[in-house]
Amino acid sequence: MKENQGRREDVFSKVIRAGKRTYFFDVKATKAGENFITITESKKRFSSEQGKFYFEKHKVFLYKEDFDKFEEGFNEVLEFVKNNQGVVETENEVEVKTEDKSLTVDVSFEDLGKEDSPEV
Repeated sequence: MKENQGRREDVFSKVIRAGKRTYFFDVKATKAGENFITITESKKRFSSEQGKFYFEKHKVFLYKEDFDKFEEGFNEVLEFVKNNQGVVETENEVEVKTEDKSLTVDVSFEDLGKEDSPEV
């Protein structure tokens, strides 16, 4: 692991530009040498108060012990989206539209991480 004036450098990085958003996939290392992933979404925004552009960023940290479950869940979601017509979202409710049925699931941030959370 390299150090640059007290800051660790990324082990590996991949940048994906997708329309108005840019995604950064970065592999970093802990002090103990364990790799982890950060996923950052960056969007260019305009501040009318300051009269200039700025970048709004959202970051997710993914640690080695969660890689398998994350990959499994992510792949399941991708397959669902690819095989269904679309999803219509409202504030705390997601309506899943398929060719032969419509399913509505109540989604709440408080439910995240609970084993008994509703599944689609």
